[in-house]
Amino acid sequence: MNKEIAIDGPAGAGKSTIAKRVAEKLGLIYVDTGAMFRAIALYMTGKCVKSNETDKVKEELNNIRLDIVYENGEQQIILNDENVSRLIRNPEISKAASSFAQVPEVRERLLILQRELADKRPVVMDGRDIGTKVLPSAAVKIFLTADVRVRAERRYKELTDKGEKVNLEDIMSDIKSRDEQDMNRKVSPLVQAGDAVLVDTSSLSIDEVVDTIIKIACDKNPDFI
Repeated sequence: MNKEIAIDGPAGAGKSTIAKRVAEKLGLIYVDTGAMFRAIALYMTGKCVKSNETDKVKEELNNIRLDIVYENGEQQIILNDENVSRLIRNPEISKAASSFAQVPEVRERLLILQRELADKRPVVMDGRDIGTKVLPSAAVKIFLTADVRVRAERRYKELTDKGEKVNLEDIMSDIKSRDEQDMNRKVSPLVQAGDAVLVDTSSLSIDEVVDTIIKIACDKNPDFI
């Protein structure tokens, strides 16, 4: 039976953290699609190519080789033979990734890779159009969300714990901007799939959210147990 779990939601909702833990508990592979878009953004910005320079983006896509490997259960992003898993976590790259995600050719290129990964073995995949576009037949679809301030506070803590100097209000403004951009883009906008279960994490701990999703998954398909 289908054992794919699609987790969608806005920036800062905790998708990656939650999806990774759900995958670990259920013995599935975790696929962070956002990291793939960040890798594209990292390459393009390094070449001084902007997302609205469509012809240049198309041309440079031909020079990108993107591989996904797993080391000790951790997803690693290999861009043209270089492990860029840490480099793509820069806030500027994350913001740029949202812009490049609006380019149809970028999405099509990564869609193929994402589906290839899901074809190999059961996955927990998170992003913004997984349940609606990438894995429309997923056994379980979750739409993860949280209050904007809560999301900003979580991102603030994540970055300050890493020693970065950031401003909470700037983070909240950035999240609002990304939400608007993701929801209003013409290609695969952020939207809750009709058969997705809404999970608001604003007042829930990580463990509570993980347990909630696992219960939803097991209720839909006992094979997840």
